[in-house]
Amino acid sequence: MACSIVQFCYFQDLQAARDFLFPHLREEILSGALRRDPSKSTDWEDDGWGAWEENEPQEPEEEGNTCKTQKTSWLQDCVLSLSPTNDLMVIAREQKAVFLVPKWKYSDKGKEEMQFAVGWSGSLNVEEGECVTSALCIPLASQKRSSTGRPDWTCIVVGFTSGYVRFYTENGVLLLAQLLNEDPVLQLKCRTYEIPRHPGVTEQNEELSILYPAAIVTIDGFSLFQSLRACRNQVAKAAASGNENIQPPPLAYKKWGLQDIDTIIDHASVGIMTLSPFDQMKTASNIGGFNAAIKNSPPAMSQYITVGSNPFTGFFYALEGSTQPLLSHVALAVASKLTSALFNAASGWLGWKSKHEEEAVQKQKPKVEPATPLAVRFGLPDSRRHGESICLSPCNTLAAVTDDFGRVILLDVARGIAIRMWKGYRDAQIGWIQTVEDLHERVPEKADFSPFGNSQGPSRVAQFLVIYAPRRGILEVWSTQQGPRVGAFNVGKHCRLLYPGYKIMGLNNVTSQSWQPQTYQICLVDPVSGSVKTVNVPFHLALSDKKSERAKDMHLVKKLAALLKTKSPNLDLVETEIKELILDIKYPATKKQALESILASERLPFSCLRNITQTLMDTLKSQELESVDEGLLQFCANKLKLLQLYESVSQLNSLDFHLDTPFSDNDLALLLRLDEKELLKLQALLEKYKQENTRTNVRFSDDKDGVLPVKTFLEYLEYEKDVLNIKKISEEEYVALGSFFFWKCLHGESSTEDMCHTLESAGLSPQLLLSLLLSVWLSKEKDILDKPQSICCLHTMLSLLSKMKVAIDETWDSQSVSPWWQQMRTACIQSENNGAALLSAHVGHSVAAQISNNMTEKKFSQTVLGADSEALTDSWEALSLDTEYWKLLLKQLEDCLILQTLLHSKGNTQTSKVSSLQAEPLPRLSVKKLLEGGKGGIADSVAKWIFKQDFSPEVLKLANEERDAENPDEPKEGVNRSFLEVSEMEMDLGAIPDLLHLAYEQFPCSLELDVLHAHCCWEYVVQWNKDPEEARFFVRSIEHLKQIFNAHVQNGIALMMWNTFLVKRFSAATYLMDKVGKSPKDRLCRRDVGMSDTAMTSFLGSCLDLLQILMEADVSRDEIQVPVLDTEDAWLSVEGPISIVELALEQKHIHYPLVEHHSILCSILYAVMRFSLKTVKPLSLFDSKGKNAFFKDLTSIQLLPSGEMDPNFISVRQQAILQVHDKEVLASQLLVLTGQRLAHALLHTQTKEGMELLARLPPTLCTWLKAMDPQDLQNTEVPIATTAKLVNKVIELLPEKHGQYGLALHLIEAVEAISLPSL
Repeated sequence: MACSIVQFCYFQDLQAARDFLFPHLREEILSGALRRDPSKSTDWEDDGWGAWEENEPQEPEEEGNTCKTQKTSWLQDCVLSLSPTNDLMVIAREQKAVFLVPKWKYSDKGKEEMQFAVGWSGSLNVEEGECVTSALCIPLASQKRSSTGRPDWTCIVVGFTSGYVRFYTENGVLLLAQLLNEDPVLQLKCRTYEIPRHPGVTEQNEELSILYPAAIVTIDGFSLFQSLRACRNQVAKAAASGNENIQPPPLAYKKWGLQDIDTIIDHASVGIMTLSPFDQMKTASNIGGFNAAIKNSPPAMSQYITVGSNPFTGFFYALEGSTQPLLSHVALAVASKLTSALFNAASGWLGWKSKHEEEAVQKQKPKVEPATPLAVRFGLPDSRRHGESICLSPCNTLAAVTDDFGRVILLDVARGIAIRMWKGYRDAQIGWIQTVEDLHERVPEKADFSPFGNSQGPSRVAQFLVIYAPRRGILEVWSTQQGPRVGAFNVGKHCRLLYPGYKIMGLNNVTSQSWQPQTYQICLVDPVSGSVKTVNVPFHLALSDKKSERAKDMHLVKKLAALLKTKSPNLDLVETEIKELILDIKYPATKKQALESILASERLPFSCLRNITQTLMDTLKSQELESVDEGLLQFCANKLKLLQLYESVSQLNSLDFHLDTPFSDNDLALLLRLDEKELLKLQALLEKYKQENTRTNVRFSDDKDGVLPVKTFLEYLEYEKDVLNIKKISEEEYVALGSFFFWKCLHGESSTEDMCHTLESAGLSPQLLLSLLLSVWLSKEKDILDKPQSICCLHTMLSLLSKMKVAIDETWDSQSVSPWWQQMRTACIQSENNGAALLSAHVGHSVAAQISNNMTEKKFSQTVLGADSEALTDSWEALSLDTEYWKLLLKQLEDCLILQTLLHSKGNTQTSKVSSLQAEPLPRLSVKKLLEGGKGGIADSVAKWIFKQDFSPEVLKLANEERDAENPDEPKEGVNRSFLEVSEMEMDLGAIPDLLHLAYEQFPCSLELDVLHAHCCWEYVVQWNKDPEEARFFVRSIEHLKQIFNAHVQNGIALMMWNTFLVKRFSAATYLMDKVGKSPKDRLCRRDVGMSDTAMTSFLGSCLDLLQILMEADVSRDEIQVPVLDTEDAWLSVEGPISIVELALEQKHIHYPLVEHHSILCSILYAVMRFSLKTVKPLSLFDSKGKNAFFKDLTSIQLLPSGEMDPNFISVRQQAILQVHDKEVLASQLLVLTGQRLAHALLHTQTKEGMELLARLPPTLCTWLKAMDPQDLQNTEVPIATTAKLVNKVIELLPEKHGQYGLALHLIEAVEAISLPSL
């Protein structure tokens, strides 16, 4: 086992956190892409070879690469902290911070993995200009008995440049803020409780240490733990009750003023130490001379180590009891601020204050206690060297220091000396890994009588130093103190190494032993790949003995790995070398690892794997039982069994086996227990399903079914107590394993009996084999439908599996449900391949009936003769509860198959535009989905298909008329004729009417026409709400609404549409048009209403239609009974959401005058938009009562205007009518308008019929029409009948002697010619 780096977590969206912390990087994405030269490569040459030259100065980066470098190295500029329990990560920069929490999600490969997602983000600064300098995530232990020793919640401690240290919850709620020094906080570090490894080791107290430029503050861990718990509880109570009086307990802390040192960059609090008598006398002599007196007992001291300059490393010792602890006054965000803070979470920060409150707080800053002077006792003087960081080892005996010379120095903490130095690690990041020896892996050597020579001795502990060199992009693991490098990994140049150095706060010697949390001592955050990795270092790497058996084994493992990678033509020689290597390995765990790597090799053939495993097995059996590891022996035996099973199955699949017996339809009918009519119906349904389903299936030519590599086979299966189980694998892998076992059998190319016997002998349970068989059958639907003979093979296979032991319980009777058959029915219910599921259900029903009849035959065998018994089995089926469940399932699968066939069908529509919403594929159906979709699930599925195909409501109506028609010939003719009249586009429906007709017959209740129109109406309006620019969706929704016959349903659907989707946009359009006083421009419409001006015009017209439908439905609903919503017998057990129709029937009656009032307003708005009217303020046309009634619930009763006409309005209208005194001028203008409309219809549409008519018109009229300019028309889609009325009005206004009267007569003839049906 070698040192390894493991990826254990991902970032869900690390780029979002980067964009939040570095907004300028998000803005430079496009500009940086434009500046990039495409001719330049972005491979390793761009990194520059100078990065590997440690002694040479680095060349400055080019300006063009600055943006690229900053986008990848942004994490180096952030303050980063990870909780040791991995339940929270903090990334902060300047005033902003992002809290990331882990969530379990499924990856693209279908495997569950942990991902860090943004849990909270916002600004942390309270005072102006302060920035985050350091952060810690400290998990606090739970006080509940049920979760003793487990983390309860995580506190985030943040230090600022203002000197404040603030404590937050995971949700960003400020708990308390402490100002202990007015200088900037340089570093925060924490120490939690650890059980002493030896009785003589001093027990360390928990503490939080805060480093300032000239002082260090230590807060007692117990005091901090109690204060944080109290603050969190009181904040929660205050949020619930509104009480603002929070008085947290004071913090006990010590403050030392560090003297005789120039600058301090980092520190390490070693804890309490007690000197030995010799060290006590040596220290006393150094300080007071040879005449110094010493105490009888050595005093306890707290040791602190700082790094910086002059001295490079300073050692401080504070005597315990020499100074009293200080009690702080907590500056907490309480009182008047708390209520506003707790209800202002939308801004991203809990606790914003007004300017007056900020000024008050600044004036009332807490009193800062003076520091107790503490002089440096000694240090490592080096005037040119400046320390950058220090990292204390887990057992507090060693410390690693980095400096500006690119060195990493290892210190002996107790002696205060440097014991090792590494060169060439500029900007290095360091951490520690402590590994405990596993006693089970310890193998005693002969003549070894040391206390560690047997597995009963105490576990040894090894410490490894981890160094990350970002300049070289390498992560190294070194054995301390003088050990070699045991691991090195290329990890990239922009990572961050995180080493918390603490665990859970609040534990003691009892609670710390109750539960061991899942923690990683060290983590590497890679922003490029968006992953979090940890390093695993086995204990044996710390053993430096060259004769160590472990080291020798690792050398053999490396040699084996290299041998497995080589390509050698002589496989026999490779096999011999592998056998020698694995037999030379001593340690059982290493030997197991070697065998696993051999079995996972893709280069070795099956014969090599079998021979190697057999050789190892024989060697282990030949040894004495006491010296053989039982786990290794069992592992080899299990792998050998799997290899033998693989060989047996492969041999069966390779045999030349073919079923020569012919297979006819009669044989299939007898096999499935169906009569001729039922079989023909089943075949017809499957043929239609197959035709429509082949369009969506894609199969590649290189797909190989029934072939599985031995490496993959071994990865899928495992033995547990002589029982063969399948590991947790994906659905595709499950199907691949099942295909390896059963695919050849289902095709009749392998012996079914031999295969079942082989698999049963190997230890696979019948239930597992049934699951594998069904997974293959249901996933290979296309191949199965193409080869009906596979049904016979499935019948044989299922019969053999059912006869196995423990398949069907012997105590099963006909009045109970068999778990065996229920397992098969469940698989069919969940399958989305309805054709294969229906066939497997027929086969299962047939086999179940056969077994049930056999059991019944045995019961009556004493009284019934043999011939009669045979006739009994063939002629009738024994009644049982399972039989009824099979019949119900067959009906459900048949219905689902018909519905799926319909949803797969497509009409050849010729549409000018297809929305992206219509291009989304429909989900496949299964019986389970329909049962969980509620009563409206079936109609909802069909409605989604209708929306996708964009069929006219007439298609549904005509298909329904086809079902109700008595004479099949006449309706067909009428269907085509009415369809041509109603359809707005040419389409080839193909088999869709027949499929719709079949679906109507299968679902007479669920697809009742009103129910279907209601769901279609709702589907269209839902899709329109997603994209309001698609006005045709809303128009189509209104068309379906008009087709609903029952007024109760129509009223409810229309009212729900109005309340859910329309009233807000309608009110926004009203206020906008009233504000601008005219038809608003496109920009204003998009801003206020969310759609363009053209779409808003159509929207208002559709709203007017909906309000008219509401009023008509309210009038006629009293004459129609409320419909009774039935469900088909096969689908009575549906569960799920309430259907749209049921919700519609629960709606209240509308208030007719109020709807009419809205209809008048809608008419005005539509007219303003349609004709682009100006100087019209719609709301000014109504009095105060009318204005107040708008946009209220249409079922409520409101005060409305009386309805009497204002005399002023009447006089204004009369004056407007009298103003048109020159009728001849008006007629001439209307004549020009008519000419423009005809010119557009004849000259600009360029139809064949239009050209023929233009040739028959008088030359005078043709010349006049060609002189018209249709571009001045506001509306070009005016019906010809309306134009005809306008021409007649012109004839009435013009006198006969007028010069244009004859032209008007010619226009009448032209309009009548256009109106003929032939055109």
